Amino acid sequence: MTRPAPHHLPPLPWLRAYEAAARRGGFTAAAAELGLTQAAVSQQVGLLEAQLGARLFRRLRRGVELTAEGAAFLPHVQAAFAGLARSTAELFGKPSGRAVALQGPVSFLTLWLAPRLARFGGDVPGIDLNLSTIQVPAEIRPREHDFDIRFGLGAWDGRTAHRLTTERLTPVCAPALVGGDWHALPRLGVIGAREMWSAWATIDPAAPADRPFIGCDTFITAMAAAEAGAGVLLGSRPLIDRALDEGRLVRLSALELPSASGHFVTHGAGTPLDPAQSAVLHWLLRQAAAA
Repeated sequence: MTRPAPHHLPPLPWLRAYEAAARRGGFTAAAAELGLTQAAVSQQVGLLEAQLGARLFRRLRRGVELTAEGAAFLPHVQAAFAGLARSTAELFGKPSGRAVALQGPVSFLTLWLAPRLARFGGDVPGIDLNLSTIQVPAEIRPREHDFDIRFGLGAWDGRTAHRLTTERLTPVCAPALVGGDWHALPRLGVIGAREMWSAWATIDPAAPADRPFIGCDTFITAMAAAEAGAGVLLGSRPLIDRALDEGRLVRLSALELPSASGHFVTHGAGTPLDPAQSAVLHWLLRQAAAA
């Protein structure tokens, strides 16, 4: 395949077909979303691969799978689409619309908030919700957002905080690893986060401290590793509850390590909320109460 000339962008339909196929996990699902035939999506992806000089997907008997290059390219394409959509809305969107911006940890937005968003449009009509993710507290930029989700005890200077979750920790792993002494499995955790495994040892004396450790930069990555059978994760409830309900993870102990920490939705202290902000805040609090 021939590498593209510098600054030569692929046609937008090719990029849309690739992004939809990557997000939906196949050409057929992407075709349904884009209003095209499966053959058209496959052709557009093939043309994009030819221009880039790289295979973006492995064609499998059932569906497709991203290659390493395809997975690396995806967040850049999605970020470009998101930026274009945001600019279009800001410049040409209906002036009567009201968008509320919320940022938070990628694990919380993906595992707790995203599964509840199907209800948002019906519960809070006429309001757009713009979400952005952070990985570390230093990335928090409250001035650019109406709300930010923070993890802790609920006390931050200049912020009013409303609790959404209360954390409980319990060891979990993939169903395939169940059996035998789970204490011998490699431990999974989050690099740079508080040391949760040492806290677990205070209620589980059988937990050794010298097992192999696999560190990830986000909880959601550590959880994906646990689901893939890489080891045992000290899972944070309620973030892992959906995976437990669906059988992707299995609890290994009846014990839970309680914590006073949790996720809070926060906004500037002393700043009145407008009707749209109030509606979003109360919707979040209702979701938390229902959980």
